[in-house]
Amino acid sequence: MSSFPKLIEVIEAVKLEIEKAEGGNKAATGRVRKAMQEIKTIAQDIRKEMLELRVK
Repeated sequence: MSSFPKLIEVIEAVKLEIEKAEGGNKAATGRVRKAMQEIKTIAQDIRKEMLELRVK
């Protein structure tokens, strides 16, 4: 399962950007939104991987 470590990596990377966004940095909000979309995609991949494991 290669998607889960990638998910953790993206989450760790976006933590600082979230802090910046909460501090009022408008550019950081865009980076957070982009990361959230990537997290959504990775989560979908993990769901598919789990379904494949279930079917086997």
